[in-house]
Parts: sequence; structure tokens; C-alpha cells
Amino acid sequence: MNDLVNKDQGNLIQYLIGKESGLTIPKPFERDIYLFDTFVAGTTHIEDIEIIEPSINKDDKLVFYREADNPHDPQAILIETVKGEKIGYVPRQDNIIFSRLMDAGKSIFGKVIDKEKRGKWVKIKIKIYLHES
Repeated sequence: MNDLVNKDQGNLIQYLIGKESGLTIPKPFERDIYLFDTFVAGTTHIEDIEIIEPSINKDDKLVFYREADNPHDPQAILIETVKGEKIGYVPRQDNIIFSRLMDAGKSIFGKVIDKEKRGKWVKIKIKIYLHES
């Protein structure tokens, strides 16, 4: 029995039903905690932002990745759509706490609140969340 419990880091239920089943079992006390409102920085520097922008909608989830080796900001957090399209960064003035949380293994993500387009400039307002599991 110990082999079953230790398999896949102790996730016995998923081991027994198989990962290929597509069944998602919610974890007790799993939740998303709202932390902060901000915007996506650097959209003017993103190649093809005018092609990506029409597919970004209110309530879309955004994926965050740490870029500790970023030469301009060691606390940089890259923001991508769920399709893997880079759209910018968490603003430097807002990223210190979030980068520390991510460096400690916490899962941080964003959701689109609103977007505004002025010529080639796109302002994407977002909410930042901590996923607690």
C-alpha cells in the first residue's frame, strides 16, 4: 500500500483513476485570492500586439512567468495569454511582492478587467490573484 500512496507524490485518487481520464477532482480549500489591480506594462514593445489584441477579452486568464534573468529588471514577471502569446509584464513598480511569492513557489496569475486601444498602444487592465491549494 505504501507504494500506492507514494506514487505521484501521494495523489492516490489520481493514480487510481488515471491521468488520462480527464476527470478533475477539486482539492479541499483550493481557491483564488484577489491581490491587486494593475495593468500590463510594455505592450508597445510586443511584436504583433495588434494581431493578438482582438483575441484578448474581459475575464480572460493570464499566465505569469518569472524572468529572474531579465537584464532590465531582476523581479520581472512576464505575462502571456493562455495560448502562450506574450503580451507584456507586470509593471516594475508593482512586481516586487509578486516576484517574491513566485520565487517561494506560489502560483500567481491574472485576469483581464478591461482593455483600451489608442492607435497602436493597448492598455490592458488586470487583476492579480494568488492560487492557493
